[in-house]
Amino acid sequence: MNKVRRQKLQNIFDQVTELKDLLEIIKEEEEDYLENMPENLQGSERYERAEETVEKMYEAVSNLEEVADALEEITQ
Repeated sequence: MNKVRRQKLQNIFDQVTELKDLLEIIKEEEEDYLENMPENLQGSERYERAEETVEKMYEAVSNLEEVADALEEITQ
């Protein structure tokens, strides 16, 4: 792989890593929201939506980590 393509891949790696970090922050905020939800709302539709959102964000973070790992392997 030439230097130009390697640098392009490095830039993509950096962007994916940044997106993963930002998503992780939002996921943690949603987890805090979920953990601090009043007891009377736990088990409600609102709680279940927040719980599902956290699960989907966890999955998205995991997927971005896989992409970053693959890009890192390619550029080595």
